[in-house]
Amino acid sequence: MRPLVAEIRLGALLHNYNLLEARVRASATPRVHAGLVAVIKANAYGHGAALCGRALCEWIAARSAAEVGESWLGVTSVEEALELRRALGTLRPRVLVMSGFFPGEEGALLERALTPQVWEGWHLSLLDAAARRAGCAPRSVAVHLEIDTGMSRQGVAPGEALRRLLLGAGFEGDSPLRIEGVLTHFSSPEVVGEDRTAGAVTEAQCGLLAAALEQLAEAGVRPRWVHAGNSVNAFAGVELARLAAMAEKQGAALLVRPGLALYGVEPRLVRADGAAAAEAGSAAALEPVMRWKCEVTSLRVVDAGASVGYNETFHANGPTRLALLPVGYADGLNRRLSNLGAALIRGRRAPIVGRVSMDQTVVDVSGIADVGIGDEVVLLGTQGSGRIAVEELAEWCGTIPYEVFCGIGARVQRVAV
Repeated sequence: MRPLVAEIRLGALLHNYNLLEARVRASATPRVHAGLVAVIKANAYGHGAALCGRALCEWIAARSAAEVGESWLGVTSVEEALELRRALGTLRPRVLVMSGFFPGEEGALLERALTPQVWEGWHLSLLDAAARRAGCAPRSVAVHLEIDTGMSRQGVAPGEALRRLLLGAGFEGDSPLRIEGVLTHFSSPEVVGEDRTAGAVTEAQCGLLAAALEQLAEAGVRPRWVHAGNSVNAFAGVELARLAAMAEKQGAALLVRPGLALYGVEPRLVRADGAAAAEAGSAAALEPVMRWKCEVTSLRVVDAGASVGYNETFHANGPTRLALLPVGYADGLNRRLSNLGAALIRGRRAPIVGRVSMDQTVVDVSGIADVGIGDEVVLLGTQGSGRIAVEELAEWCGTIPYEVFCGIGARVQRVAV
């Protein structure tokens, strides 16, 4: 097996979950139960959904039900949800399918007790028909209704569109469906005012969610859960008090849906002008979960003028010692790192030289003494006093940490440590 693994620190994952849960609960009114939907979509942002989902479920299950209530995991699709159910075996968390479902998947939703986000009339029609065929009792199939408050992506808008959806769904009759949750998705929760209160966009979105909840209450819909917000809201507390007040008014509990912060990336708050806002919290509060590493597989010394890699994009200025790494862009090491990025060997940075190729990368170890074949190489994470953070990798690649994590390929083995 290639010596290429992503170490997943499950203790760090649980630490981050605990910290985020505590911050959400501290921001909510004591009269409102508050909890998390741990978002593990896209293979837990590249960290391994089975590993992370199992660790979270086992830890939550070990606590009393009175303390935590139900455990929630969030995934993108029915396919992800079914794969997760198979991996978790007898563990039975609530699984929120966050991007809805497609025609033909409604049977699997029912059979595997999955909870879909819905916003289209056809979502409700297909699910209602399947539930009736399956003999489901009235109000026994839970759905979470998404409200579009400004993303213009998923969700039904408050007002006339919501009224039409409710009329067409037949909730007043003997439908097996019930609206268990009501939610929205913020577009810019990291944009805040000078005092770290919510920015104008998030405030407006909260107002539209409140209006939708009032409209639903007038139609006789009282959800068990109200949820909105991501890592920024959970970690920095942005608008949590207002969301908790909305939930309390409906007699509901509050859920927040952190993703990236679970994996140890601290949210960055910015002002509307793009300048950095006050820090959301201690940089040491969250712990990185992933450490991506490989080994030196070959060494050579080349003379001045020698080229390295495809298209001769690097030429040695003098005698240069090169180390070959068994990792390339097919594994998620972005080709933009060619002649730009670095890896850690013996705690020091070895610059990438030449093009990152599909399966291999070369680094210059001329300035690092005693490098040998089999030496550990860290692509992401810490080694000794050295560190390559995901934010730095993202900056080198001109992208965001989400894409760096999600780009780490399936042929990189995830190993729990």
